[in-house]
Amino acid sequence: MELNIMTQTLRHLFVLLTALISSSVSNPLADNFLQCLSQDPNVTTTNFVFTQNDSEYSFILESTIANLKYSTPTTPKPLAVITPLTYSHVQSTILCSKHLKFQIRIRSGGHDSEGLSYTSSYQSPFVVLDLRELRSVIIESGQNTAWVETGATLGELYYWVSQESPNLGFAAGTCPTVGAGGHISGGGFGNMMRKYGLAADNVIDARIVDANGKILDRKSMGEDLFWAIRGGGGGSFGVVVAWKVNLVYVPDKVTVFSLTKTIEEGGSSLFNKWQYVSHNVSRDLFIRVEIQPALNESGNKTIQVMFSSMFLGNVDQLMETITDGFPELGLQEKDCSEMSWIETVLYFDDYTVGRSVDVLKERNTVDKSYGINKSDYVKEPIPEEKLEEIWKWCLEGDWPVLVMEPQGGKMHEIDDTIIAYPYRKGYLYNVQYREKWEDDSFESSEKRISWMRKMYENMAPYVAKNPRAAYVNFRDLDLGENDVDNTSYLNALKWGSKYFGDNFRRLAMVKGYFGDNFRRLAMVKGVVDPDNFFFYEQSIPPLIMSEE
Repeated sequence: MELNIMTQTLRHLFVLLTALISSSVSNPLADNFLQCLSQDPNVTTTNFVFTQNDSEYSFILESTIANLKYSTPTTPKPLAVITPLTYSHVQSTILCSKHLKFQIRIRSGGHDSEGLSYTSSYQSPFVVLDLRELRSVIIESGQNTAWVETGATLGELYYWVSQESPNLGFAAGTCPTVGAGGHISGGGFGNMMRKYGLAADNVIDARIVDANGKILDRKSMGEDLFWAIRGGGGGSFGVVVAWKVNLVYVPDKVTVFSLTKTIEEGGSSLFNKWQYVSHNVSRDLFIRVEIQPALNESGNKTIQVMFSSMFLGNVDQLMETITDGFPELGLQEKDCSEMSWIETVLYFDDYTVGRSVDVLKERNTVDKSYGINKSDYVKEPIPEEKLEEIWKWCLEGDWPVLVMEPQGGKMHEIDDTIIAYPYRKGYLYNVQYREKWEDDSFESSEKRISWMRKMYENMAPYVAKNPRAAYVNFRDLDLGENDVDNTSYLNALKWGSKYFGDNFRRLAMVKGYFGDNFRRLAMVKGVVDPDNFFFYEQSIPPLIMSEE
C-alpha cells in the first residue's frame, strides 16, 4: 500500500516537473504545428494559436474549465489551444493535426463533466480546438429559425432570440454558460422539452468540418451523418461549427415557482406522487425535482425536496393545471412569479429575480469546483417504501444533489430513432447525481467519488436496466472507455449501449458504413472517418472487419 502511494506521488512529481520544464523551453512539436499552420495560404496569422510558451495559454485553457478535478498541475495539458476566428482556421487545425498525428479535443463551453474536451488520458500529443470565438447568433426574421455557432453559450443564444421577439425561445438547458455546441450534440434537456422536445430535436441543418477538412451542410453530409450528430455526442464525427435551429413560441408571460419541503414536512410522499403525475400533466408544465441534504429547524441533517417549475402560461392557468393534476403539492399563488421567458433563464440560474438579462450576452467566468456526475433513467416509479432507504444513502454523502427531470409530452411522441438520442416513450424521468466540493485534497476527492459510486450501485434495482441507461452529455468514464490500442465497436459496447441503447449500433454504422446488414458494414473500416482521427476516451468507433 505504501509503495503504491509512493509510486503515485513520484509519478505526479515527474509530470509536474515535466510541465514546468516544458513551459520554459520551446516545444518542437508545438513549433511543428505552428509551422504547418503558417504554410496554409488560408491562414494569414497564427494569433489564434496559444502554445505553452505564450503568456495567455494558461488563462485561455483554464478560463472555461468548470470541473477543477481536471485543472491540476498533473493534468495532461495540450500542446496548444487553438481559438479559430474563421472556419478555415478549423479546417487548417484538423489538417495539421492529422498530418502531425496529433489528437484533437473540441471544446465549446468547457462543462464536460469528465474533461474530455480539453484533456486526455492517453500518452499522445494533443491540441484543444476551443470554439469560443465562433459564437455568432443570426436570427432569420420571419422564418422562426436561427443559425447559432458552436462557441455561443446558451445564454447568448437565448438573449439574441429574445431580442428578435419576446414570443420566441429555444428549447434547451437551464445553465446559461453551457456551450451550445456540446449541449445540442448530446441531445439537450431543458424546461420546454415536454412541449417541444430536446434541443437536438429542433435542429434542421448544420455545418460540420470533417476529417478531410471539408465543410459540409446537411445536403452534402447526407442524412445518416446528420442523424448521428444530433444526439450522438460531440467530437466523434467532425467539428460542428454551426447549427440551424427552429425557434419555438413562448407566451408573453410564463410562471415559475420553487417549492421546498423537507421529509418531515411530507417531501417524500410528494416526491412519490410526482413520479406518477409529472410526465402526464399538461406539456406546458415542467416540474423538476432536486433532492439534497439540508439542515432542519433543529439544526439536524435531513432531506430536502425542491419542486422547481416553469409553466408556459399565466399564474391563473398554472393554478388550474396544478389543481387538476397535482393538488397534493399545495401550491399557492404567493409561491409563483410571472415573468418573461428570457427572465426565467436568470431565475433558474440562481433562483433570484431582478438582474438585467443583458448579463446573458456577457461571457462571464463559469463557476468552478471539484465535482463528479452520473446519470440514470427511470421507467417505473420507485416504490414508496424504498424511498426512505434512498434518503438514507443521500445523507451518507456530504452535500450531494439528485436532480430528476420528467419526460412525457413531446418526448414520448418522438420516435426513438428520429435522432441518435434514444430515451423516449416508456421513460418517466431522468436522474442526475451531482456532488461538488471545494477541498482539493486527495482524501476529500476519494471520499466523495467513493460515495458517488456506491450511490450509483445502490440505485441499480430502481432504474432502467439491460442495459442501464445514461445520458451522453453527463459523460461517465466509470462506464468504460476506448483503449488506445483497441477502438473496436465490440469493446465500446460496454459504455456505448448505455448512452445510446440500440441506437449505438447505428451510430457506429454511420461512422463506418451504413449498408443493408452488419456483415457488410464490417467489411468497410469507415467512410466518414476511416482513420478514426476524431478519437477520444468515449468517441464512437468505426466498425472494423473482424466485428460481427
